[in-house]
Amino acid sequence: MHKIFIDGSAGTTGLRLENRLRQRGDITLLTLPEQYRKDPDARKEKLNEADVAMLCLPDAAALEAVAMVQNPSTVVIDASTAHRTNPGWAYGFPELGTDYRDNIQQSKRIAVPGCHASGFIALVHPLVKAGILPREALLHCVSVTGYTGGGNAMIASYEAESRTKNDILHIPKQYAMEQTHKHLPEMAAVTGLAAPPAFCPIVADFPRGIELTIPLHRAQVGASLGSIIECFEAAYQNAAAVKVFADIAAMPALACHDTLHISVAGNEERLLLIARLDNLGKGASGAAVQCLNLALGAEETESLIIA
Repeated sequence: MHKIFIDGSAGTTGLRLENRLRQRGDITLLTLPEQYRKDPDARKEKLNEADVAMLCLPDAAALEAVAMVQNPSTVVIDASTAHRTNPGWAYGFPELGTDYRDNIQQSKRIAVPGCHASGFIALVHPLVKAGILPREALLHCVSVTGYTGGGNAMIASYEAESRTKNDILHIPKQYAMEQTHKHLPEMAAVTGLAAPPAFCPIVADFPRGIELTIPLHRAQVGASLGSIIECFEAAYQNAAAVKVFADIAAMPALACHDTLHISVAGNEERLLLIARLDNLGKGASGAAVQCLNLALGAEETESLIIA
């Protein structure tokens, strides 16, 4: 029986992780009484007692938690941004290749990818690796997301009983317009791009899901629409939670699952690379569970909803 401690179990990702793992027969969840949830000594004790510590915390608190872990056997899986570009940490996206999968299985430190970053990286990584997209490419990326990705405060503002009186909440809104979004560093680092994209994230009036689009002119890529689909199909042919759709019309627009769907649309002059995922699934708790399964040697899709 594996002992798991979720540090930050009161947040959106932590709550969903706890709900998933409570159903497992191979896991014992270590918990703290509410009055000790933020107590440093109590947290440190549980972090070091755990076989796997799962961090669902803001960046500063995640860094603090990692510093508390003194047990050399404890695996840390961090869902924050704090370690995603740290070369000493495994990047938790096993579909990117056997080296990524092996690192997750062998590492004591695993960083869960960001939600927007997952869609962007799934589309760009194989194209850069195949030489279809040059590392020097200057890309644009638009991502429309549900409000649950903004955490408890944003969820409360969208779901408040009084919100119908405030029309502005019904309008999709751009954010991070200063181009300092926290996912940008990993978007460049993991794909191998020389520069992060010009990124336009938009939060809209629906709870869950992301549709991310990268527009391209044919001059930017050395391949046709069909060749790009073939590249995706080769890259993800054995992927557990990434599915490629040759026909964009067949790609579902679903939330509440843990699969990342990708496709290509457009024509031979202008292309749209498109990814769809659940920001709380493959974009958060689903990705964390997938990493946990690999770290424990369990079936990779255990506790996941594959659509």
